[in-house]
Amino acid sequence: MKTLLKIVGVILLLCIALIIAAPFLIPTDTIFNKVSEQVEKTTGRTLTIKGDKTLSVFPALKLELNDVHFANMQTGSRDDMASMEQLAVHIPWLSLFGGEFKLDKFVINEPNILLETDKNGKANWQLFDALAAQPQEQTQSGGAVQLPENFDIELGEVAIYGGTFTYLDGQTGAKQQISDLELAILLPSLRKTLEIKGGITYMQERFELDVKLDTPAKAIEGAMFEVTQSVDSRLVDLTFNGNIAQQGKDIKGELALSGDSVKELATWQGVDLNAKENAFNAFSVNGKMHLINDTFNLEELIATLDELEIKGKSEVNLGNKLAVNADIDLGMLDLNPYLPEAVAKQQASQSEEPKAAQPIVWDDTKIDLSALNALNANVVIRSSGLKANDIKLGANQFTVDLNNSVAKLSLDSFKAYEGTGKGVININAQQTPYKISTNFDLTDIDAQPLLTDAAGFDKLMGKGSLNWNLTTTGQSQKTFIDALNGKVGFEFADGAVKGANVAEMVRKGKELITGNLGAVSEGLDTGFQESEQTDFSALTGSFNFTNGVGHNNDLSLMSPLIRITGEGDVDLPKTNVDYRLVTGIVDSIEGQGTTDDSTGFKIPLRIKGPFHDVGFKLDVSNALKDKAKQKLDDAKEKAKEKAKDKVKDKLKGLFG
Repeated sequence: MKTLLKIVGVILLLCIALIIAAPFLIPTDTIFNKVSEQVEKTTGRTLTIKGDKTLSVFPALKLELNDVHFANMQTGSRDDMASMEQLAVHIPWLSLFGGEFKLDKFVINEPNILLETDKNGKANWQLFDALAAQPQEQTQSGGAVQLPENFDIELGEVAIYGGTFTYLDGQTGAKQQISDLELAILLPSLRKTLEIKGGITYMQERFELDVKLDTPAKAIEGAMFEVTQSVDSRLVDLTFNGNIAQQGKDIKGELALSGDSVKELATWQGVDLNAKENAFNAFSVNGKMHLINDTFNLEELIATLDELEIKGKSEVNLGNKLAVNADIDLGMLDLNPYLPEAVAKQQASQSEEPKAAQPIVWDDTKIDLSALNALNANVVIRSSGLKANDIKLGANQFTVDLNNSVAKLSLDSFKAYEGTGKGVININAQQTPYKISTNFDLTDIDAQPLLTDAAGFDKLMGKGSLNWNLTTTGQSQKTFIDALNGKVGFEFADGAVKGANVAEMVRKGKELITGNLGAVSEGLDTGFQESEQTDFSALTGSFNFTNGVGHNNDLSLMSPLIRITGEGDVDLPKTNVDYRLVTGIVDSIEGQGTTDDSTGFKIPLRIKGPFHDVGFKLDVSNALKDKAKQKLDDAKEKAKEKAKDKVKDKLKGLFG
């Protein structure tokens, strides 16, 4: 028994001695040379070790290589495609004595990896040039390689710690870089599933990855392969399930993207949205995508932004200049969270007394439309309703056509303010000042809510038509108003003009002229009175604008008791009105449509002042002159008639 124990002890000592001596007995350079030869045979690239090489055999055969360099393609931007501070290779013992060389595990520390394309579009990750040159292998279209049936790479697990990963496009010069790698890559075989898990840092943000790729051999050969990918981060979460073919030139699958804040995402990209608190927050995109070469198609799109939901489909060309074709349903579109305030408004608390109307101040903040040059687009957009500042529209459809900074926005159809309409807006932003033209026709529109929402003008009530053909140039709201040119026409029925009872004012004027001085004490001059209004059965006219000043000379207002014509100016830049109405009064409803004396009496009415404090004044002096002139004209006419009668009598006597 003692002899047996001694024999066992000697054997154990020999094993221990062998393990200790093995690193000295096994030539490290021989193993490295075998690894290097296998790498060069497989990839056509050289693997160089500039640092120390160490070998350990317990508990597993492990080769540590320091300062490792893997050659780049000949047309690359630098000598090395990859370098690393240390590469630890775990080698199965049996692979050293078998006919097939295998690697069990790679551990890479501080790698510096470059993926790039040269000026001809050739990629440096096409590692199998040597295999492709062998006679028994066939090359497929697109530069892909047909691997031999007996060829395989079994890396087991590849662990990467630290370092950088750079992508460089040799044709466009675009460069992207990730750092602080912490990845585990499982590659049991080129013909089995490849898994990548871990984290990376891109532009100071951390992203967690989970990628599965079936049969990497298909990717090498340019065949279609399946991919499942998820990316999680503070800014955005992304999942993709689909197929990839033609070495990444054809990608098809289902995409889901979501995040908590568009503002933070934009800030990360160096863009300050300067958005309101309730705008550009949570977002999501879900749909079926297909990217082939430079064309990106998105179908069954459902996207959300804050309270908005968008559905549709699109085609995006990612060539030299972004081009978008899309058909989109926006649902109920409330743009107010995303629009700047048009005119600053002072808000008073409910406990405060109402304040006097404030002057209108046009905003002179410069508007930047340079983003219109970033893409070309043809987009059809529908919505069940739209809110923009105070403007509210019903169901509508409009088309956006954008080409080289020239935009055409066609409102194909819309319902709003109980009416319908269509129109077009053209914007030329190729240079400053910008040029804008607009042409609209609205019918059966309720005037008061429309003008109140669009321009803060609530003094006109009634339903009718409104059309305009206007042009302007500028770079701010103020400069656009200053340069406004064109024509606005209107025709309304069964409404009222708020602020003054013109018929009552004219009656007082008539009483004053006929000797009733009590009318003076009751007041002929007045400002805007919310409770007063002038009713009409028909109101028509037009304004011709020149540099923001609208001139009218064809106003016609008809009502049961008055007839009004007028002319004057509305000065938008100065927010001032100077207008003269001429009123013809009807003594009674029965007098409508007659030509008796009741419609012959006319008094001018002057409307003058800033928009927020318009004044009304009867021009009695001119009315007296007109009355005296009319009496003189009547006297002359009567004298002429008497003279004619006398002549007739004499002629009768002469020839009687």
